[in-house]
Amino acid sequence: MARAGLTPQRLTQAGAELADEVGFEQVTVSALARHFDVKVASLYSHVKNSHDLKTRIALLALEEMADCAAEALAGRSGKDALTAFANVYRDYARAHPGRYAAAQLRLDPETAAASAGVRHAQMTRAILRGYDLAESEQTHAVRLLGGTFHGYVSLELSGGFDHSAPPAAVSWTRIVDALDALLRNWPAAPAAPAPSAAPSAPAQNDREI
Repeated sequence: MARAGLTPQRLTQAGAELADEVGFEQVTVSALARHFDVKVASLYSHVKNSHDLKTRIALLALEEMADCAAEALAGRSGKDALTAFANVYRDYARAHPGRYAAAQLRLDPETAAASAGVRHAQMTRAILRGYDLAESEQTHAVRLLGGTFHGYVSLELSGGFDHSAPPAAVSWTRIVDALDALLRNWPAAPAAPAPSAAPSAPAQNDREI
């Protein structure tokens, strides 16, 4: 394939497709050069290195997931919104395992702040507002949802549920049901410990030792 027409956007898209085929960890500038049948050096005018390429794929994946989630959440609230959001997460991971892995890449703070990851956080908190969670409790709930979704999807992608019953899809539905019930009955925050009493003044005799 001729190198003419190569752009950072085209390389990123090709890298994302390659990640789904062979795994995100296998995506490098060298692998992409072989894909386009060009010399590695010819790609360095478009991407800095393999880490830059992987970061671009991560940003693409986050953007795609956010777009899917925004469309799925339109007009929904409560359990309907939670279910739609959860299914977007799982469906994207199953359809694009390499891109899903890319979306977990740790980004530097500046890049993360400008990424679609911010939209994910905003949508998650919008869902939680439908459950009347206190703002002080929302971060705990965000971590619960993210940990549950990512943990289950990762186990499913690795084949962890292939040889057991019931089917993984049935358990997924029950887990989302359980999360909905938990969010509706979120436990009260523990009471702050009472301040310790100030030490009493020593007796007169104690001061005159």
